[in-house]
Amino acid sequence: MTNIIDIKHLTKMYGHSPGIKDVNLEIHEGEIFGFIGPNGAGKSTTIRTLLGLIQPTSGKAKIFGKDITTHGPEIREEIGYLPSEVFYYDDMRVVDLLNYSASFYRKPKQAMQRRIRELAALLDLDLQKKIDDLSYGNKKKVGIVQGLLHSPKLIILDEPTGGLDPLMQQTFFDLLREENKRGATVLFSSHILSEVQKLCDRVAIIKDGTIIKTERMDNLRRHSYVRCKLRVDESVGEHTFDLPGVSNLIVGRDDMSFLYQGDVNALMKALAGVKLRDALLEEPELEEIFMQYYQKDA
Repeated sequence: MTNIIDIKHLTKMYGHSPGIKDVNLEIHEGEIFGFIGPNGAGKSTTIRTLLGLIQPTSGKAKIFGKDITTHGPEIREEIGYLPSEVFYYDDMRVVDLLNYSASFYRKPKQAMQRRIRELAALLDLDLQKKIDDLSYGNKKKVGIVQGLLHSPKLIILDEPTGGLDPLMQQTFFDLLREENKRGATVLFSSHILSEVQKLCDRVAIIKDGTIIKTERMDNLRRHSYVRCKLRVDESVGEHTFDLPGVSNLIVGRDDMSFLYQGDVNALMKALAGVKLRDALLEEPELEEIFMQYYQKDA
């Protein structure tokens, strides 16, 4: 299995404060890889270091098997990057900005212009408008087209959906899936966990600059937690569910809910002693799973 991104013990210090600490990460060719954590956790610092926008304090990283510090320019030719905030020359028309961006790549001009038109049509972006006249969401669309116009091998997205309405977000996700089918690897960084849950194959959770878990998305759900919601016909004390793996227990007068991690047979034995009116066992949202990892680490 080929690694598109290979990070070893990467650290970036800002004075005496670490932006990231001893980050180790492998992202395989053809993956849509999620990178999740709250704002300030170290996601953007990791990405900016990979792109050569800031220099690492220690450690190494490779993209396409090439060291990021010695082969930066040639690596970046095959990367599409969408930052969390996009800033442009306001007086330029969208089409002029995108043609200018296309000129940096050694690809046929006509093919690039056709690609720009196709992406703009898909995203409902007016190429003739001035940048200054665009809403925040439409400026984000310009960034999406700019990042994808050269059909990159690696797409790096840092909080990419800000400003996009729900329908356009879905269009954007569909576009990313198509790019992935074409062969592009995607690194999708976000604090919006439902986005990662819909899109990604594997995920890394980062906290305070350190990666605390890397897992396949299906394993993260399947081997993690069950959300239990119960309605009861009798008063039930908290001790009834004093089982290893029970957390977030909330007991009401005639209902209760909790997260459970462990042998489901042990849970069923505990439920057998309770007079139930209704019971719901469901897959929790990734956000609940995410918070459990954070609480464990704390």
